[in-house]
Amino acid sequence: QVRLIESGGGLVQTGGSLRLSCAVSGSTFSGFAVGWFRQAPGKEREFVGAINWSGGSTSYADSVKGRFTIARDNAKNTVYLQMNSLKPEGTAVYCCAAAAGNYGRYPNYYRYWGQGTQVTVSS
Repeated sequence: QVRLIESGGGLVQTGGSLRLSCAVSGSTFSGFAVGWFRQAPGKEREFVGAINWSGGSTSYADSVKGRFTIARDNAKNTVYLQMNSLKPEGTAVYCCAAAAGNYGRYPNYYRYWGQGTQVTVSS
């Protein structure tokens, strides 16, 4: 069974940075694409970005493009989400998800999900 565990969330001021990690276990990590999603209270789950199995291709939501970066270390079975210039509207629970093959921008594309980590951006 594939398990995903997020870490690195917390409280940060507007303009600050955080790096989230998504540790994947239980299968051949290098065969999975990984996506990041976030969900704020009362709002739908929102695509943040994704990375393919090799790390050679990424995709980002327009709202985070240029501020967030996704990278992966297949030797450590971990994907990272570096978030810079954070804004209060970035306050949400951030989840990573995994899918065999290439990445997608919609939640129902992903089969495996982590529990999420809270990110709070204070104004």
